Amino acid sequence: MISHIEHIGIAVANLEEAIAYYENVLGLSCYAIEEVEDQAVKTAFFRVGETKIELLYPTSPDSPVAKFLEKKGPGIHHLAFATDDVEKTLQDMEKKGVRMIDKKPRKGAEGLKIGFLHPHSTGGVLTEICGEK
Repeated sequence: MISHIEHIGIAVANLEEAIAYYENVLGLSCYAIEEVEDQAVKTAFFRVGETKIELLYPTSPDSPVAKFLEKKGPGIHHLAFATDDVEKTLQDMEKKGVRMIDKKPRKGAEGLKIGFLHPHSTGGVLTEICGEK
């Protein structure tokens, strides 16, 4: 069902400063910057082996990432797991009693299908299931 950690989402208060840190201090290369309008977020991606780091910057003050930053400040926002079948994985999770944010996949960054699991059912970690471009 789950093959690997696809990415770690990190909420940032300043996207340019965060990109500079990952490039200039850690030596990583930002390979994509993308705005996901329906989630009111601008993303920047870095590869670290098979896993990616996704920086999340809100494009609207009422977006989920803006609310996260207001409540918790910058930091890890979510953990994303890859699967071959997002819809089936979400259905299986719901059958196992997981509280769902998304019962059906929706479009996320990089053209992936995504769905979120509520942190109240996942040990306090906002969890994303993603895959299938």
